[in-house]
Amino acid sequence: MRLLLVEDTPDLAEAVLRFLAREGHAADHAATAAEAEAALAVADYACVILDLGLPDGSGLSVLRGLRARRDRTPVLIATARDQISDRIAGLDAGADDYVVKPFDLGELAARIRAHARRGQGLPETRMELAGLEIDRAAARVWRDGQELRLTSREWAVFDALLAARGRILPKSALEETLYSFDATIEGNAVEVYVSRLRQKLGPGLIETRRGLGYVLP
Repeated sequence: MRLLLVEDTPDLAEAVLRFLAREGHAADHAATAAEAEAALAVADYACVILDLGLPDGSGLSVLRGLRARRDRTPVLIATARDQISDRIAGLDAGADDYVVKPFDLGELAARIRAHARRGQGLPETRMELAGLEIDRAAARVWRDGQELRLTSREWAVFDALLAARGRILPKSALEETLYSFDATIEGNAVEVYVSRLRQKLGPGLIETRRGLGYVLP
Protein backbone atom coordinates (compact mmCIF):
# COMPACT_ATOMS: atom_id res chain seq x y z
CA MET A 1 0.00 0.00 0.00
CA ARG A 2 1.04 3.60 -0.55
CA LEU A 3 1.12 5.33 2.84
CA LEU A 4 1.98 8.81 4.11
CA LEU A 5 3.74 9.22 7.46
CA VAL A 6 3.54 12.74 8.89
CA GLU A 7 6.04 12.81 11.76
CA ASP A 8 8.64 15.42 12.76
CA THR A 9 10.75 13.28 15.15
CA PRO A 10 13.57 11.90 12.95
CA ASP A 11 14.36 8.75 14.96
CA LEU A 12 10.73 7.71 15.25
CA ALA A 13 10.02 8.48 11.61
CA GLU A 14 13.01 6.42 10.50
CA ALA A 15 11.96 3.46 12.65
CA VAL A 16 8.37 3.53 11.39
CA LEU A 17 9.44 3.91 7.76
CA ARG A 18 11.84 0.95 8.05
CA PHE A 19 9.10 -1.16 9.59
CA LEU A 20 6.54 -0.22 6.94
CA ALA A 21 9.05 -1.02 4.19
CA ARG A 22 9.62 -4.48 5.71
CA GLU A 23 5.85 -4.93 5.67
CA GLY A 24 5.91 -4.29 1.91
CA HIS A 25 4.45 -0.78 1.95
CA ALA A 26 5.64 2.25 -0.01
CA ALA A 27 5.69 4.99 2.63
CA ASP A 28 6.32 8.67 1.94
CA HIS A 29 7.47 10.91 4.78
CA ALA A 30 6.48 14.48 5.61
CA ALA A 31 8.05 16.27 8.60
CA THR A 32 5.82 19.37 8.49
CA ALA A 33 2.22 20.28 7.77
CA ALA A 34 3.31 22.03 4.57
CA GLU A 35 5.12 18.91 3.33
CA ALA A 36 2.07 16.80 4.17
CA GLU A 37 -0.22 19.12 2.21
CA ALA A 38 2.15 19.00 -0.77
CA ALA A 39 2.26 15.18 -0.71
CA LEU A 40 -1.51 14.85 -0.40
CA ALA A 41 -1.94 17.16 -3.39
CA VAL A 42 -0.01 14.92 -5.78
CA ALA A 43 -0.49 11.32 -4.57
CA ASP A 44 -3.30 9.01 -3.51
CA TYR A 45 -2.72 7.14 -0.25
CA ALA A 46 -4.35 4.09 1.26
CA CYS A 47 -3.84 5.60 4.74
CA VAL A 48 -2.22 8.61 6.44
CA ILE A 49 -0.42 8.28 9.78
CA LEU A 50 -0.61 11.79 11.22
CA ASP A 51 1.19 13.41 14.15
CA LEU A 52 -0.59 16.38 15.73
CA GLY A 53 2.39 18.40 17.01
CA LEU A 54 4.22 19.63 13.89
CA PRO A 55 6.82 22.43 13.62
CA ASP A 56 4.61 24.64 11.46
CA GLY A 57 1.25 23.97 13.06
CA SER A 58 -1.15 21.28 14.18
CA GLY A 59 -1.78 18.11 12.26
CA LEU A 60 -5.47 18.84 12.82
CA SER A 61 -5.23 21.58 10.19
CA VAL A 62 -3.99 19.01 7.67
CA LEU A 63 -6.84 16.68 8.62
CA ARG A 64 -9.48 19.40 8.42
CA GLY A 65 -8.19 20.49 5.03
CA LEU A 66 -8.37 16.91 3.77
CA ARG A 67 -11.95 16.48 4.92
CA ALA A 68 -12.96 19.92 3.62
CA ARG A 69 -11.94 18.70 0.16
CA ARG A 70 -14.24 15.69 0.71
CA ASP A 71 -11.21 13.42 0.66
CA ARG A 72 -12.08 10.27 2.60
CA THR A 73 -8.56 8.85 2.79
CA PRO A 74 -8.30 6.99 6.13
CA VAL A 75 -6.34 8.99 8.71
CA LEU A 76 -4.76 7.41 11.77
CA ILE A 77 -3.59 9.96 14.34
CA ALA A 78 -0.40 8.90 16.15
CA THR A 79 0.64 11.40 18.80
CA ALA A 80 2.02 11.82 22.30
CA ARG A 81 -1.05 13.82 23.30
CA ASP A 82 -3.07 11.44 25.43
CA GLN A 83 -5.76 13.73 26.83
CA ILE A 84 -9.34 12.70 26.12
CA SER A 85 -10.01 16.20 24.77
CA ASP A 86 -7.26 15.72 22.17
CA ARG A 87 -8.73 12.40 21.07
CA ILE A 88 -12.19 13.92 20.78
CA ALA A 89 -10.82 16.85 18.76
CA GLY A 90 -9.03 14.49 16.37
CA LEU A 91 -12.02 12.21 15.86
CA ASP A 92 -14.38 15.17 15.45
CA ALA A 93 -12.04 16.61 12.81
CA GLY A 94 -12.48 13.43 10.79
CA ALA A 95 -9.79 11.01 11.98
CA ASP A 96 -10.60 7.32 11.64
CA ASP A 97 -8.48 6.15 14.58
CA TYR A 98 -6.11 7.35 17.29
CA VAL A 99 -3.00 5.77 18.85
CA VAL A 100 -0.83 7.24 21.58
CA LYS A 101 2.97 7.18 21.51
CA PRO A 102 4.82 5.01 22.26
CA PHE A 103 2.83 2.53 20.18
CA ASP A 104 3.47 -1.03 19.11
CA LEU A 105 4.48 -1.20 15.45
CA GLY A 106 2.64 -4.46 14.90
CA GLU A 107 -0.58 -2.94 16.21
CA LEU A 108 -0.02 0.15 14.05
CA ALA A 109 0.33 -2.06 10.96
CA ALA A 110 -2.85 -3.96 11.81
CA ARG A 111 -4.81 -0.74 12.26
CA ILE A 112 -3.47 0.60 8.95
CA ARG A 113 -4.57 -2.57 7.14
CA ALA A 114 -8.03 -2.45 8.72
CA HIS A 115 -8.68 1.19 7.82
CA ALA A 116 -7.24 0.80 4.33
CA ARG A 117 -9.62 -2.12 3.68
CA ARG A 118 -12.60 -0.06 4.82
CA GLY A 119 -11.42 2.84 2.66
CA GLN A 120 -11.38 0.48 -0.33
CA GLY A 121 -14.88 -0.74 0.51
CA LEU A 122 -13.52 -4.21 1.32
CA PRO A 123 -13.92 -4.69 5.09
CA GLU A 124 -13.72 -8.49 4.92
CA THR A 125 -10.38 -10.02 5.83
CA ARG A 126 -10.83 -13.62 4.64
CA MET A 127 -11.95 -14.58 1.16
CA GLU A 128 -11.75 -17.34 -1.43
CA LEU A 129 -10.66 -16.71 -4.99
CA ALA A 130 -9.85 -19.19 -7.77
CA GLY A 131 -9.18 -22.01 -5.31
CA LEU A 132 -7.14 -19.80 -2.98
CA GLU A 133 -7.96 -19.00 0.64
CA ILE A 134 -6.77 -15.47 1.42
CA ASP A 135 -6.39 -13.64 4.73
CA ARG A 136 -5.75 -9.97 3.95
CA ALA A 137 -5.34 -9.06 7.61
CA ALA A 138 -2.50 -11.54 8.06
CA ALA A 139 -1.17 -11.20 4.48
CA ARG A 140 -1.32 -14.98 3.97
CA VAL A 141 -2.52 -17.24 1.15
CA TRP A 142 -3.29 -20.99 1.07
CA ARG A 143 -4.16 -23.53 -1.61
CA ASP A 144 -5.58 -26.89 -0.50
CA GLY A 145 -4.45 -26.15 3.06
CA GLN A 146 -0.85 -25.48 1.98
CA GLU A 147 0.42 -21.97 2.61
CA LEU A 148 1.94 -20.19 -0.37
CA ARG A 149 4.79 -18.01 0.84
CA LEU A 150 4.81 -14.49 -0.62
CA THR A 151 7.47 -11.85 -0.04
CA SER A 152 6.33 -8.48 1.30
CA ARG A 153 6.49 -6.89 -2.16
CA GLU A 154 4.76 -9.79 -3.86
CA TRP A 155 1.98 -9.44 -1.31
CA ALA A 156 1.83 -5.66 -1.88
CA VAL A 157 1.18 -6.19 -5.60
CA PHE A 158 -1.32 -9.00 -4.97
CA ASP A 159 -3.18 -7.01 -2.31
CA ALA A 160 -3.45 -4.01 -4.64
CA LEU A 161 -4.95 -6.26 -7.32
CA LEU A 162 -7.32 -7.76 -4.75
CA ALA A 163 -8.50 -4.31 -3.68
CA ALA A 164 -9.22 -3.43 -7.31
CA ARG A 165 -10.46 -6.83 -8.48
CA GLY A 166 -12.55 -6.53 -11.59
CA ARG A 167 -10.81 -3.27 -12.51
CA ILE A 168 -7.63 -2.92 -14.57
CA LEU A 169 -4.69 -1.52 -12.61
CA PRO A 170 -2.10 0.21 -14.79
CA LYS A 171 1.57 -0.49 -14.21
CA SER A 172 2.01 3.02 -12.76
CA ALA A 173 -0.57 2.32 -10.04
CA LEU A 174 1.23 -0.85 -9.03
CA GLU A 175 4.55 0.99 -8.98
CA GLU A 176 3.01 3.43 -6.49
CA THR A 177 2.30 0.54 -4.13
CA LEU A 178 5.98 -0.47 -4.25
CA TYR A 179 7.95 2.77 -4.24
CA SER A 180 8.00 5.95 -2.16
CA PHE A 181 8.72 9.37 -3.68
CA ASP A 182 12.49 9.22 -3.21
CA ALA A 183 12.97 5.61 -4.34
CA THR A 184 14.51 4.60 -7.64
CA ILE A 185 11.92 2.74 -9.69
CA GLU A 186 13.21 -0.34 -11.48
CA GLY A 187 11.78 -0.40 -14.98
CA ASN A 188 10.57 -4.01 -14.96
CA ALA A 189 9.80 -4.43 -11.25
CA VAL A 190 6.05 -4.83 -11.71
CA GLU A 191 6.52 -7.44 -14.43
CA VAL A 192 8.94 -9.35 -12.20
CA TYR A 193 6.55 -9.46 -9.23
CA VAL A 194 3.55 -10.37 -11.39
CA SER A 195 5.59 -13.20 -12.92
CA ARG A 196 6.53 -14.48 -9.47
CA LEU A 197 2.92 -14.30 -8.32
CA ARG A 198 1.79 -16.32 -11.32
CA GLN A 199 4.38 -18.98 -10.52
CA LYS A 200 3.20 -19.21 -6.91
CA LEU A 201 -0.55 -18.61 -7.23
CA GLY A 202 -1.28 -20.10 -10.65
CA PRO A 203 -0.76 -18.85 -14.20
CA GLY A 204 -4.41 -17.99 -14.95
CA LEU A 205 -5.16 -15.79 -11.95
CA ILE A 206 -3.66 -12.42 -12.97
CA GLU A 207 -4.59 -11.31 -16.47
CA THR A 208 -2.52 -8.92 -18.57
CA ARG A 209 -4.44 -6.36 -20.59
CA ARG A 210 -1.85 -5.29 -23.12
CA GLY A 211 -1.18 -1.58 -23.05
CA LEU A 212 -3.51 -1.11 -20.07
CA GLY A 213 -2.26 -3.08 -17.08
CA TYR A 214 -3.26 -6.07 -14.95
CA VAL A 215 -6.51 -7.34 -13.51
CA LEU A 216 -7.92 -10.01 -11.22
CA PRO A 217 -11.20 -10.90 -13.00
